Amino acid sequence: MVREITEFETVNDLVIYPESDGQPMAENTVQFRWIVTIKESLEILFAANPDVFIAGDLFWYPVKDDGDTKYAPDTMVVFGRPKGDRSSYVQCNEANIAPQVVFEILSPSNTKQEMETKLGFYDKYGVEEYYLYDPYKNNLTGWLRSKKNLKEITNINGWTSPRLKIKFVLKATTLEIYRPDGRKFLTPVELDQQRQQAEQRAERLAAKLRELGQDPDLL
Repeated sequence: MVREITEFETVNDLVIYPESDGQPMAENTVQFRWIVTIKESLEILFAANPDVFIAGDLFWYPVKDDGDTKYAPDTMVVFGRPKGDRSSYVQCNEANIAPQVVFEILSPSNTKQEMETKLGFYDKYGVEEYYLYDPYKNNLTGWLRSKKNLKEITNINGWTSPRLKIKFVLKATTLEIYRPDGRKFLTPVELDQQRQQAEQRAERLAAKLRELGQDPDLL
């Protein structure tokens, strides 16, 4: 039986693009919560756009036929590529489009040299916007591509991403990220709490209408 090659797979059987390096996605609950919040909030924000691919902790291979040159951003956003499941992001199979925006969340074990290497990688392979957040120190750093290189954003507090149109606001103890409509990025638990509150308000309103002799289902 011959298996069909999917849209996102390479046809070169001589090159192996590993899906995992055996390392965990996150080293602690704080880092994991931030990764999930950013990734899932972006998924919600761009849910209606079929040509925005978003992934968390997915290997990106920027060089054709090179299974060694790779990084797995905590979150990456690719405009111009369809949504869908992938085992890795092999750029040569994706119309050679590099992720335009990447996020990294620091953990205590990350070293300065490690993060400088990642910055060099994202700079070299075409990332347009790179955001690095340290939840322990509540420190946000961002870089924006200017001509050929990534340049550090000097005034990051209150900054709005050119690509994503989201706003970063540093409060006294945490980072808040706002959608273009002004709604804040929320954790899955906060989203569920918000949903429950909306349902409770709707139930109270329906009960009040019934007391007044009106059928809320007919309104």
